[in-house]
Amino acid sequence: MRKASRLFEIIQILRLSKKPMTAQAMADRLEVTVRSIYRDIAALQAMRVPIEGGRGIGYIMRPGFDLPPLMFSIEETEAIVLSLALLERTGDEELKQAARRVNQKIAGAVPAPLRQTMENKALYAWGTVAPPPASFDLGLARRAIRDEQKLVLDYRDELGRATERVIRPIALIYYSHYANLVGWCELRQAIRNFRSDRIAHCEAGDAFFRGDGNRLRADWMSGWANPPA
Repeated sequence: MRKASRLFEIIQILRLSKKPMTAQAMADRLEVTVRSIYRDIAALQAMRVPIEGGRGIGYIMRPGFDLPPLMFSIEETEAIVLSLALLERTGDEELKQAARRVNQKIAGAVPAPLRQTMENKALYAWGTVAPPPASFDLGLARRAIRDEQKLVLDYRDELGRATERVIRPIALIYYSHYANLVGWCELRQAIRNFRSDRIAHCEAGDAFFRGDGNRLRADWMSGWANPPA
């Protein structure tokens, strides 16, 4: 996590907390060292963010500090709530946790009437909840798409035939029972779809395809129909 993002996260944690937060608790949530938290707290205090406390007793945010408000209408807020609820139906555990954090952040930033809209739980997304893939990390795939990094797959097709694939991942499609990874397959020399439940193993490769992702996605969307892997 970049420092700027981490500073924002610390502010949000302290704003939403009802009791002092120790540096260790924040370090565990942000997956960084306690020393990093101490440095970040000192940096925020130097920027006149009203954080009080110290080592061993925890930190609190003095009342009255607010980030700029999020200007959402009621309909926009409901759209966000429903979209986040739909993420609960995916098998992507990282995204589900992220959705819960987004809900907390928005609830802490919007005016009281809109906060009530978010908290009244009047909007639901029903349907099958996809299980997490047994041998495929969806978070790894999303990061590889963002970073334009190649992935190495052990893949089995619909007949159970095993192959090793090196692919350039460009998209993830979430269905109710599984996810599809879309990428340029170096074995087939074409864009292919890889079902998450048929991926026996996946790891990040050593090579990248930076600058080529948008072109591959444009090629993929121009067809919208790709043969099976």
